[in-house]
Amino acid sequence: MSPTAPAEPPVRGGRGRTVRAAGLVVALAVLVLVMLVSVWVGSKSIPFGSIWSVLWHDDGTSVDAVIIHDQRIPRTLLGALVGAALGLAGAVMQALTRNPLADPGILGVNNGAAAAVVSAIAFFGVTGVLGYVWFAFLGSAIASLVVYVLGTAGRAGATPDRLVMSGAALTAVLQAYLSAILLLEPNTFNQFRFWNVGSLSGRRADVLVQISPFVAVGIVLALLLARPLNVLALGEQTGRALGARPGRTRVLGAIAVTLLCGASTAAIGPITFIGLAVPQIVRALVGPDQRWVLPYSMVLSPVLLIGSDVVGRILNPPEELQVGIVTAFLGAPVFVALCRRRKLARL
Repeated sequence: MSPTAPAEPPVRGGRGRTVRAAGLVVALAVLVLVMLVSVWVGSKSIPFGSIWSVLWHDDGTSVDAVIIHDQRIPRTLLGALVGAALGLAGAVMQALTRNPLADPGILGVNNGAAAAVVSAIAFFGVTGVLGYVWFAFLGSAIASLVVYVLGTAGRAGATPDRLVMSGAALTAVLQAYLSAILLLEPNTFNQFRFWNVGSLSGRRADVLVQISPFVAVGIVLALLLARPLNVLALGEQTGRALGARPGRTRVLGAIAVTLLCGASTAAIGPITFIGLAVPQIVRALVGPDQRWVLPYSMVLSPVLLIGSDVVGRILNPPEELQVGIVTAFLGAPVFVALCRRRKLARL
């Protein structure tokens, strides 16, 4: 892309850079607060003063210290990482397809990961989250590659409509494969359903360590695409005239989505709504400039995910409601209300 190209569309509402930067700082503060609440709240009641003492002064041998360091902190950090990845993946996917209702699942990531996990359980006897991670990540990567190859076939090349149709077709095929395996293998269904519901519960620090490199690379790549995505929003021909390379932008965007959503889905299972609605809400707040949409989505999405996880812990103690269920119940009405009150934020 030419360095002199006017890559950024005008920002709606006249919000200045200072206001948006201040808003991002406030969002970061809210995220830190929600993370502290996540460490504090759980099936075992621990006073906040004890939490603070354990975080800074405890030797790590008490019961409270074991719960906090081995369970709640890894769970909270994983929620922050996965939430940031899903929000960023959703924002990139919507920008790539120029469709405000697009979701990372449009590339077949979720179903690709699910198909790989089912295959791992049914044919290789894999059990446990640590065993699922690599199969799920591989499945999501292959699914994204297949969608891109199908979407770019022919002289017309890759277009948003072709990518969407390719993703829908592959999703239907993978869903049929999942149904067949689960119906034929009841034992596979019993194991798969605990992963498929989407949960932060029981995820150890090992899972966080395994997915962190993939998510880190995906975050860096996605943020670097902010300016090219702004040019892409001006249209294919206009973008080319300004020196953009739409094909390269789509390839790099697909790689970023695969890394972000694939690793996250592999770690905690499919999580709906976050990648769909948070970027849409962000655009309604700060406008269509991807230089702001991407970081805002990366910060606000973990607020929703961790907050939903906390709500799931307190609804029916000592039992927990899985975070994938809570995000759907909390998020869907908000998104419907947003769509009814105003037009979808323009891309």
